Amino acid sequence: MKSKTIQKTLVPSLGFGTWDLRGKDCEKVLESALEVGYRHIDTAEMYANEDAIGKVLKRTTIPRDELFITTKIWPNHYKENLFFKAVDQSLKSLQLEQVDLLLLHWPKDDKTNIQAMEYLLQCFDKGYAKHIGVSNFDVAQLKQAQTQAPIFCNQIKYHPYLNHGELVKYMQEQDLLITSYSPLKEGIVKHDKKLETIGKKYNKTASQVALRWLVQQKNVAAIPKASSPEHQKENLDVFDFELDAEEMKSLS
Repeated sequence: MKSKTIQKTLVPSLGFGTWDLRGKDCEKVLESALEVGYRHIDTAEMYANEDAIGKVLKRTTIPRDELFITTKIWPNHYKENLFFKAVDQSLKSLQLEQVDLLLLHWPKDDKTNIQAMEYLLQCFDKGYAKHIGVSNFDVAQLKQAQTQAPIFCNQIKYHPYLNHGELVKYMQEQDLLITSYSPLKEGIVKHDKKLETIGKKYNKTASQVALRWLVQQKNVAAIPKASSPEHQKENLDVFDFELDAEEMKSLS
C-alpha cells in the first residue's frame, strides 16, 4: 500500500475509521482490517472503543513501527485538570506509551482553543504523541494553532460532495496532512451515477473512484469504515489505477 511522506513521516494513504464500532464487534472488525492490510487506525476517546482497539493492538504480531495510530481529545476535556487525565486514559486504554497522532477533536471558542493547544503541545513535548494536530478546524483556527505548535494534520469531513476549496488549498500549501473522514459520505457515493460511469472505465466501483479521487490529491489520506472483509479489501484496492486530470477536476 502506498504511503505519503509528510514532514518526514510515512502515513498510510488509506486508514481504517472506527467510529461507531465498540466492544467485541470492534475487536473482530479491527482484526480483520489489520489482516487485509490496514496499518493506519483512527479512533477517539469519544468513540468509546479505545479499550477494544488496545486489546487488538496488544495481541497483534504486527510491529509497532508499522502502525500509525491516531486518537482525539473531546472538547469537554479542554481544561488543564481534565486534558492530561484524558490523554493518560487514552494511552492506557490503547495500551500504548505513545500514539502517532493526537488531535483536538473539535474547535471551541478562540480562548479555549488557544489553551487546549498549549496542553496539546505539552503532551507532544512529553512524548505522549509523535505528532499533534486538530480536527474540524477552519483556516483561521488552523493558522492560530500553527502559531502555537507544530501542527501536523487537520482531520476534516471531505468527499466529492463536500468541497473545502480554500481550506484544502491552504493545508496543501502548508504541507499539512489532510485526513478525510466520512470519505464515502456514509455510503451515499456507492450509488452515484457519475462515479459509477468513471469506475466502469477502470473496472472499479463508485466507492473506489471516490477514494482514489481523495488519495490522488496532495497530502490527502482517507479513513473509511468497513465492517466486512470484502468491503475492507475493496477500499484498499485503489492503487492500481489513476484518474486523469479531467476526471479529477470534474469530481472536485
